[in-house]
Amino acid sequence: MSKPNIQPDLFAKAMLKGGHGGWLGMQYHAHGPGWFELALPWKEELVGMEESGILASGPIISLMDNCTSLSVWTKRDTFVPQVTLDLRIDYTRAATPGSTVIGRGECYKITRSMSFVRGIAYEDDLDDPLAHAAGVFMTIETF
Repeated sequence: MSKPNIQPDLFAKAMLKGGHGGWLGMQYHAHGPGWFELALPWKEELVGMEESGILASGPIISLMDNCTSLSVWTKRDTFVPQVTLDLRIDYTRAATPGSTVIGRGECYKITRSMSFVRGIAYEDDLDDPLAHAAGVFMTIETF
């Protein structure tokens, strides 16, 4: 039996209505073959140190986990259950207080059971990232 194609924008919007991503305020931003972007608008509850106004690292890690995971499904053009095996985040700078952070994930290689991803978190300019991500997802075949 073949699996249905997914509509990534609708899938992400449904996924982000509740749960962790929904509470964080993540929103669909854009997608294409093998890549996916989510937006994380600034909100006070996500600030790491109140006096700085800078987003904590945890919400950015969650953003990158979600957008890289969704990039796998856009590459496959179908939903397949998967788990994050490894996700490394390297920060190059802090997010600007009050700014929306965009997470862009790209799936660049899929094997029988593994998907390899990379990504960046940025604000307005892809060439001025605040973090880089690299990771691996493992497919869980349930049937």
